[in-house]
Amino acid sequence: MERRAFGRTGLAVSALGFGSWPMSGGNRYGAIEDAEAIRAIHRALDGGVNVVDTAPAYGFGHAEEVVGQALRGRRRGVILVTKCGLAWDPGSPAIRRDTSPASLRHGVDVSLRRLQTDVIDVYLIHWPNADTPFEDAFGAMDDIVRTGKVRFVGVSNFTVAQMEACMRVRRVDVVQVGYHLFDRRMEKEVFPYCARHGIGIMGYGPLGHGLLTGAFTATTRFVDPDWRAKGIAFGQPIFTPENLPRNVAVVDRLRREVAEPLGVPVSYVALAWVLRNPEVSTALVGARQPAEVEDNLRGVQMSLSATDVARIDEILRDAAGTIRAFTPLRPAMELWE
Repeated sequence: MERRAFGRTGLAVSALGFGSWPMSGGNRYGAIEDAEAIRAIHRALDGGVNVVDTAPAYGFGHAEEVVGQALRGRRRGVILVTKCGLAWDPGSPAIRRDTSPASLRHGVDVSLRRLQTDVIDVYLIHWPNADTPFEDAFGAMDDIVRTGKVRFVGVSNFTVAQMEACMRVRRVDVVQVGYHLFDRRMEKEVFPYCARHGIGIMGYGPLGHGLLTGAFTATTRFVDPDWRAKGIAFGQPIFTPENLPRNVAVVDRLRREVAEPLGVPVSYVALAWVLRNPEVSTALVGARQPAEVEDNLRGVQMSLSATDVARIDEILRDAAGTIRAFTPLRPAMELWE
């Protein structure tokens, strides 16, 4: 497995990272078999993956607990990433943003217990929150590093201006953002900023949240509790009834015109496209079963030529709902134009 620099942390991360959001359970992706999920993590580690990403908000702590069980006895050599800044009341399905220093300090202790570890390698603020000054929130993150509970800190889904506010207090070590063929918003400002400042980049959703697997048809409809039921993927209405058929047609063209001539599934092309960007440290792909991991491990081994990339860019011009605005202070799944 290829290893890449993780910004200026001194860590080397696998090009493929394991994302645990699908392990949330019923509130996002449906029922999950924990034992199978643990086997999936083990298969990823056996295949050379050394970065595992999770968050308290994934299943109200459930994903962290599953990751903690999976890493029992296998923690050594794993770069463990989790997040903070989202909170909920006991028994309530509503998650709110809370980046107050008290919330962040409390959150790290809870995550350490769920993950069954003494230290978290990378701790990220999950979403920006205007209720707490970014300088105050990141000052608390710096305090947490000084306690020894966390090695490096960063942010997820932040704009450049928001990262700059954090950098006035402490350097941002790592940023996590969405990045796939239907979402190139980070290429304009975020990626160049990270390159200038030596910030490691974790790209989530490289398979377009399922769209780039080729599993959907023009008549696919998502229903609750699947988060795609609103048609929105982090501000982009690529799954709405009016846009999905067009995007499925785009994926079909990718399959026929790029993937099949290369003798691979379209998901391999999608993953290779993300990893062809040298600014991406690791591409996070979620999985709940070992078979899914096997497929991802094979996909990370391929590369694309300049001709392939040019053809992909031409095909993606027909995509629908790929708006360019990135407004992370809005709810991630809210329908907006």
